[in-house]
Amino acid sequence: MFTANIGSPDRMLRVVVGVALIIWFFMDQQSGGVLHWLKALVGIIALVTAAVNFCPLYRVLGIKTN
Repeated sequence: MFTANIGSPDRMLRVVVGVALIIWFFMDQQSGGVLHWLKALVGIIALVTAAVNFCPLYRVLGIKTN
């Protein structure tokens, strides 16, 4: 499918940041708007890219951390 371009430290950082953003999204129910939903979106993207071990932006920029 895709060639892995995310190394272990990068992958762990994405998991930590993704989980933190998702928790922040659910804990901060008072706020609304674009920034509130952006937290969830970025968190989900971080978790998905960590799970599949591939970042499309890294591929476009020619970056490999593995």
